[in-house]
Amino acid sequence: MHRGAGGGTLSDTSTDPAGRESAVDRARRRITAIVEQLDLRPGDRLPTEAALTERLQTSRSTVREAFRQLEQSGLVVAVQGQGRFLSATGGLRVERPMTQYESITEVLTARGYRVTSAVLSVAEAAAEPEAAAALEIEVGAPVIRLVRIRFGDDRPLVVSENTVPRELLPGPIAHRDWGGSLTAALAAHGEYVQTALATVSAVDLPAEWEEPHNLAGMGPWLLVTEVGLSITGRRVLHAKDYHRGSEISFTVLRQR
Repeated sequence: MHRGAGGGTLSDTSTDPAGRESAVDRARRRITAIVEQLDLRPGDRLPTEAALTERLQTSRSTVREAFRQLEQSGLVVAVQGQGRFLSATGGLRVERPMTQYESITEVLTARGYRVTSAVLSVAEAAAEPEAAAALEIEVGAPVIRLVRIRFGDDRPLVVSENTVPRELLPGPIAHRDWGGSLTAALAAHGEYVQTALATVSAVDLPAEWEEPHNLAGMGPWLLVTEVGLSITGRRVLHAKDYHRGSEISFTVLRQR
């Protein structure tokens, strides 16, 4: 699952896993879609607040807040007395930018893969120091630890180790389908992962997974370590996702 810090583009919009957007998020997403439909270029003027209010069938204050967020992201520039214009950054089209938060399923599906999962292990456990620090819980606090291989067209592409505070996913773990999206499972219990803090590094796959699961010789792997934050700011997911380096890459827009 991915969302790092960095500059955005007009592709850098998101919905929560359950599809429950706020009115402002929905307006922002639809405004960016309109920009693409109109094929606007840097320096082109965007439709007015009044025009978008009517087109989107929403309130003017909602459109104004959506514009404010786009301006803060550097995608839109407001010129007093003249209107709002597409910035140079906003004119860039970065497909699936790393700054966009997505689940592994979304990442692989967007690349055209047929996605399946194999659950290597799922267990109730005591939080280890790394996960405890990331989730801001006590070492030894009850968590669920899930390890899976995500396949794209039956080829192993991502090995994931996820840790979630136990109370966020109530009920017996034996009766839950762990092959699906963990982000969606959290959303179903009211914890909508909206952002994540991530670090990326090139590593070898841990030996405890490499040999037993016939994954030797597929490295190096691109490790994305991140903590997912809910819309309330609570840290709800610690993820260590090992991406097969020969198959998966990420695009990042860098700004001075």
